[in-house]
Amino acid sequence: MFDTLSDKFDQTIRKLRGIGKITERNIEDAVREVRLALLEADVQFQVVKDFTERVRTEALGQAVLASLTPEQQFIKIVNAELAALMGDRAAPLNLSAPPPVAIMLVGLHGAGKTTTVAKLARYLKTQHGRTPYLVPADVYRPAAIEQLTTLGKQIDCGVHPSQQGADPVAISRDALTFAKNHGQDVVLIDTAGRLHIDDELMGELERLKAEIHPHHILLVVDAMTGQDAVNVASGFHGRLGLTGVVLTKLDGDARGGAALSVRAVTGAPVIFAGTGEKLDALELFHPDRMATRILGMGDVLTLVEKAEQAYDQKQALALQKKLRRNEFTLEDFRDQLRTLRKMGSMGDLLGMIPGMKKFTRGLDVGSAETELKRIEAIISSMTNEERHNHLILNGSRRQRIARGSGTSVAEVNRFLKQFVQTKKVMKQMSKFAGRGMPQGLSM
Repeated sequence: MFDTLSDKFDQTIRKLRGIGKITERNIEDAVREVRLALLEADVQFQVVKDFTERVRTEALGQAVLASLTPEQQFIKIVNAELAALMGDRAAPLNLSAPPPVAIMLVGLHGAGKTTTVAKLARYLKTQHGRTPYLVPADVYRPAAIEQLTTLGKQIDCGVHPSQQGADPVAISRDALTFAKNHGQDVVLIDTAGRLHIDDELMGELERLKAEIHPHHILLVVDAMTGQDAVNVASGFHGRLGLTGVVLTKLDGDARGGAALSVRAVTGAPVIFAGTGEKLDALELFHPDRMATRILGMGDVLTLVEKAEQAYDQKQALALQKKLRRNEFTLEDFRDQLRTLRKMGSMGDLLGMIPGMKKFTRGLDVGSAETELKRIEAIISSMTNEERHNHLILNGSRRQRIARGSGTSVAEVNRFLKQFVQTKKVMKQMSKFAGRGMPQGLSM
């Protein structure tokens, strides 16, 4: 995520490091490189111009010029301006309205609207205790209704029985009436899209808005399209008056142009970010945290939140007891792998650890993901008895496990050796944690 932009900023800041006394020339050079980095990241030109002008004005202040650590002062300025550019703070979805709260999701074909409807429904259900009702109002795209119906079943949410070719306005009106009569407090409307903005599409969405008076109109836009995403956002905002934006495929966006431009151009906040294909891969967008990640300073708060969501407190305590008693099994190891993978991709998690981006540069994170899957396959190919007692794994059992997991005996042997070593380390760490932090190391 934003890898290209992060690397460019890192190169710029490194040039300031070690300079005893910074000059106006140094600042001008750094600002010029920031400008080039943002333009290469496909950030909208006017946004880049305004951003760099603000950075230059701040950086030429006496606090930076007289500082003994000019690179730190420059990082502080850029960090604050990046956060402000994206909205400064998170803008949670406001649902303070009489139920059912109507939310329209709009956007072009291919942005991920239908999947985002299901992701948002799951988010509102699990994080806010809401009872969403899904409305397939895209009556043109083949299988759009069936797709949302299938997704609704996966997250156990009601889906309106729309018919292909019916009037989207009538469908949405009937859905709101049904939701009101059956205790559904949020109605999520999946609207039709086009390959590009046209009067026919906008006319239909404007009729829909006039009829149902949605509390929110959220634009779903593909972050990987860069400046095109900003142009799309401007077009929709001019006709509909967006209340927020959902950036999809943000995990695959190495540049960052859309995330850095869309709020500055439209004024509509980025509320959510799609960070994967799974239905739980929707996160509240935090501009301040995203700024620190772009500058390679990590995102510890999001990492902690992901861990809290993934780990059950009772299970964590039970695991700690097992570690102290040296009862940690291959079954436990597999459970921990699965929990870790629920938190997100390995590259994404490493990017949240401060300073880790420098050490992982050039590392093949994809191969690490593949290795985790291979390890899980090896453990899953064992019997229940073998997973609870690795000492019984003789040669014939290891051959069977290798065949079942699609690996070699050598790979199975290597993993078992690593497991034994890991078990020893985890036991030692558990004992250390149990005694508490030594004096002088407390935070």
